[in-house]
Amino acid sequence: VVSTQSTGKSIGATAQPNLVVPTPEEIGFCSKVELDEVGDTTVVVFRQERDETAMSTIVIRGSTDNIMDDIERAIDDGVNSVKIVTRDQRCLPGACATEIELAKQLMQYGEQTAGMEQYAIKKFAEAFEVFPKVLAENTGLKANEVLAKMYNAHQGPEDINYGLNLEADTPEVMDCMERRVLDPFLTKHWGIKFAVNAANTVLVVDQIIMAKQAGGPKPRQGKADPDDE
Repeated sequence: VVSTQSTGKSIGATAQPNLVVPTPEEIGFCSKVELDEVGDTTVVVFRQERDETAMSTIVIRGSTDNIMDDIERAIDDGVNSVKIVTRDQRCLPGACATEIELAKQLMQYGEQTAGMEQYAIKKFAEAFEVFPKVLAENTGLKANEVLAKMYNAHQGPEDINYGLNLEADTPEVMDCMERRVLDPFLTKHWGIKFAVNAANTVLVVDQIIMAKQAGGPKPRQGKADPDDE
């Protein structure tokens, strides 16, 4: 289905829901269709002899499958980032600077909240610490030292742009705005929203399970009558 949609988009064809004779506009147009070989694979190539086209194909070459998989993921991430920026050009500091700032502000808000709700707010703040911990473990750094460094760097009200410096051998922070390490706003927004919705769903299901009495049929009250067997 994906290849059919891509082919139709590249030649300007329109998908027909019914078996009818298509018009020339619905068929689309392609300058050249030919067979070619990419490595050991024979492919059908659609070429448009014009400056602008709706589709392009990137051919990845590599010595091993693992290298080509890594290149494919890198290209996919880059293309998706461009798509997101075309929808919303707002960006946030990367390298876990946004997550640690959210954790700090939520922790401060939880300390100012009275009642049992403060514990839920603080736990929600601790959930954002998972991002710098995972990033530190992936780079071979100690998670506790990274968290301490990042919290110390975010003490001031304007120190919100400091993230983890992945190029350093020891836990160090950097100004993400100066180094141009940014993340799209929509990625953060929808990631947090989906995570909160998933957590709320689990809590609702847990409440339903706990509210329902478990077990099979209730045992009979009193001594059983042998004539009933």
